[in-house]
Amino acid sequence: MKGRIHSLESMGLVDGPGVRAVVFMQGCRLRCLYCHNPDTWELYGGQEIEARELVRRLSRFIPYFRDTGGVTFSGGEPLMQPAFLAECLERCKNAGISTCIDTAGQAAEGTDQTLIERILDSTDLILFDVKHFDPKKYTDITGGELPKAEAFLHKAEDKGIPFWLRHVVVPGLTDGEDHMNKLKEYSDHIRGVQKVELLPYHLAGIHKYERLEIPYQLNGVPAMSRTVTEKYENELFCQQERKTKDS
Repeated sequence: MKGRIHSLESMGLVDGPGVRAVVFMQGCRLRCLYCHNPDTWELYGGQEIEARELVRRLSRFIPYFRDTGGVTFSGGEPLMQPAFLAECLERCKNAGISTCIDTAGQAAEGTDQTLIERILDSTDLILFDVKHFDPKKYTDITGGELPKAEAFLHKAEDKGIPFWLRHVVVPGLTDGEDHMNKLKEYSDHIRGVQKVELLPYHLAGIHKYERLEIPYQLNGVPAMSRTVTEKYENELFCQQERKTKDS
């Protein structure tokens, strides 16, 4: 089966545990205000590749993965190509490669749920992007619907798949102590959370909007302080990570 990928990173260190190959896939239903990869939005961009060929390339990195690394399928939104993703994950598992998907839980419209089952059955870890915990604000930020994301989340919970939650912290949008306390409350009700990562909003992707002639919606919003973001994470979420490991 063929699919479309934007790019392949061979030695990723921030998209899951250990050393990882990261496959950035094409296509995304959401239009997040802070997205730094608008070049992955269109499903028919990037390069076409056979699942067999992609996993053959990924297998070359096995010596670097050791016991903790593996492959992370990111995007875009990997669930936008569910059949291709399912085959890639299954081939990775057959090759002895640990698998992870970085997702907002927003599959392509009309996706057969048997494909979601196949994807989850071959996924060892999910980096779940918590865009927002409030349905209205979720839509304001992404253009999508929170219940669709949570439907995927609950399926993964039922499978017992572990999660790393990710949340982008944007000044005036998803920051502040009240917001963080509510995020903590939201995350506490998700089963299998091993870790919560707060990602400071940055300006590195703005030049892509200019090149693609797409209006950038957060003009004038400054980058988020990494120091403040780390403070939130250490005070609220590192304790949760320790409890998860001890349980």
